[in-house]
Amino acid sequence: MLARFWIERRIAWRFMVENPLQTLLISIAIAVGTAVIIFITTLMNGLQQNTINKTLGSQPHVRLEATRLYNRLPAVRDGQILQLETMRAQPLQRIDSWQALVADLDAIPQLMAVSPVVTGPALVQKGRATASVVVNGIDPQRYEKIINLPGHMVQGRFQVGSEDVLVGSELARDLGLQAGDKLRLQAGDGRTALLRVAGIFSMGVQELDTRQLYVDLKQAQTLLNLSGGITALDVKISDIFTAREWGGRLQRLTGLHVKNWMDNNSQLLNALRSQSMTTQMIRGFVGLAVGLGIASVLAVSVVQRTREVGILRAMGSTRDQILRVFLTQGAMLGAMGAVFGMAGGYGLIYLFNNFGSRLFSVSVQAEVTITALFIAIGSGILAAALPARRASRYDPAEAIRYV
Repeated sequence: MLARFWIERRIAWRFMVENPLQTLLISIAIAVGTAVIIFITTLMNGLQQNTINKTLGSQPHVRLEATRLYNRLPAVRDGQILQLETMRAQPLQRIDSWQALVADLDAIPQLMAVSPVVTGPALVQKGRATASVVVNGIDPQRYEKIINLPGHMVQGRFQVGSEDVLVGSELARDLGLQAGDKLRLQAGDGRTALLRVAGIFSMGVQELDTRQLYVDLKQAQTLLNLSGGITALDVKISDIFTAREWGGRLQRLTGLHVKNWMDNNSQLLNALRSQSMTTQMIRGFVGLAVGLGIASVLAVSVVQRTREVGILRAMGSTRDQILRVFLTQGAMLGAMGAVFGMAGGYGLIYLFNNFGSRLFSVSVQAEVTITALFIAIGSGILAAALPARRASRYDPAEAIRYV
């Protein structure tokens, strides 16, 4: 069996080297197609990952909040009492006994991080300047696993203690704040806190950089009159595209109101799906072009090798062996072009990363290279199927007489 394979491979290779120009041209075409697949797929993946990092780098994948409140107003219509529901103005709702919830969620392997958060409105004062802000009380060790705040620091350092506060770059500019300055936070009922600016961050999102403050969890609980309670649990999951599914699971598990990034960023989600669809279409069209090129070359090769095929059949080669010879030739053409295409694809990625201005860098993932290789070889085999079938059906006597 192994001997037959090597014979078939040698015959296929002999057919290829007897017409080197034809083999070179089709190999170049396959190489170009493979390089395009690698470069475009890597570029699209890099763009998608950059978009996700920019968007989800400033928000949790899933957020669990206290159950919303409703007004239930009785009404009478046609002698029947109806229950009408209208939204009630939402005060700060607290989650109690959250420590047990955190422990339960920590035990779920698919949840990469869970962090308690206290969020509420306040006024910040620096001298005569004031601004309306959103105070976020966090546990820094847990929260940095959700949002990479240390990586967004532009001044000072990531430190959230009992007297520390982190402020956004736009807010710092508006109030003239520097690391080490003092500011006063004022919440409802006259509760105030005098804090030191430990660091200034920049998320690249104006709303966040203008209005967000981060303080210690206990400081926020005191300031917002939520002693012992929190307003939300932020969750990070391993597969971001299962956020909606996990939101439903966590809602059933905890009974809390759940938000997820997919519902909060529907336009972004549509854009990401469009990018993935575009990448698949490009792969498909390039694979089709490669397949047609190989098919045309092998169709000509079958005609040129009619006499040789007849001799092989007369010497006892079966139809299946002739079929495998041309299928092997298609696979070898695909593999040869793919090897050069990989080099070309990596070269294009290198040029993209090292020359000219760019918004992000990309790196080739192993699965992209493997996919491109299989597309090239698979296209070669599929394209060779019809010409190979035709060659295997030649009548030996007529093929030998072919001029």
